[in-house]
Amino acid sequence: MKAIAITSPGAPDVLRAIERAAPVPAAGELLIRVAASGINRPDVLQRKGLYPVPPGASDLPGLEVAGQVVDGDAAALAAASIAVGDRVCALVAGGGYAELCVAPVGQCLPVPRGLSDIEAASLPETFFTVWSNVFERAHLQPGETLLVQGGTSGIGVTAIQLAKAFGARVIATAGSDDKCAACVALGADHAINYRTHDFVAEAKRVTDGRGVDVILDMVAGDYIARELQCLADDGRIALIAVQGGTAAQIDAGAVLRRRLTISGSTLRPRSVAFKTAIAKALRTHAWPWLEAGRVKPVIHQVFPAAQAAEAHTLMESNQHIGKLVLTW
Repeated sequence: MKAIAITSPGAPDVLRAIERAAPVPAAGELLIRVAASGINRPDVLQRKGLYPVPPGASDLPGLEVAGQVVDGDAAALAAASIAVGDRVCALVAGGGYAELCVAPVGQCLPVPRGLSDIEAASLPETFFTVWSNVFERAHLQPGETLLVQGGTSGIGVTAIQLAKAFGARVIATAGSDDKCAACVALGADHAINYRTHDFVAEAKRVTDGRGVDVILDMVAGDYIARELQCLADDGRIALIAVQGGTAAQIDAGAVLRRRLTISGSTLRPRSVAFKTAIAKALRTHAWPWLEAGRVKPVIHQVFPAAQAAEAHTLMESNQHIGKLVLTW
């Protein structure tokens, strides 16, 4: 099969097209002929040598794919009501930048009705991450307010739409007026340009001083102390990345007095059982929203797989809105 490999840690040009033997599905796995592969920020970190591959996972980058099932564990396929020939999208721990990819059956979902393989490939990583952190860890409820940091990222566009479909109010931050407008177009009730406005003051203003209930944060660093000021009493921060650094100085007394929660998680190293449970929740709750058009994939640009380096360059420029996808 053809694949895109990281030849050494470094800049985007270390991504090279290679040929290697096709993977063989083990017990509980299926083999997908990949039509499209989603690109995510962890792929960039792995390329730079900053995100180690979990034990047993492919060394190839790529955490989500969509395509056609071509082989697999017959018993596992039958138990999941998946058949050879079905179109699926899948969350994987690696190996997504390839023509063929193995995936645990429980981490596979049918391509939502009406969606292309390119659209489906943009779903798993962000949908699993947002569902796990916003709805399960931070327990966002209908009628509550969610603040999404980085509203035009792949995670951001997913969080805005899922929270609105769930009945929450959404505030998003972004780095330009155009990106703020894109957040509002996706359903955000308010968008804050963090380069020209203090997001703490703005979040307080648009909530009449109450603050927000949940914050989805991929920045960390000095953002955490500021985010604690944004929270309403009993508010929760769901931390999913540390793009702004790992060190934070906070007012622990305020956390105690106001019953605040800071929660963090990473998805890639979690167990297949954990991810399977998220897949079931998405199938029940989010997939009907996708099929009804209430939530839509947001694709900024599609690249032939051979142009993976160009796609990574664009991702690192932070000029995109939504997802970048490779096709095979």
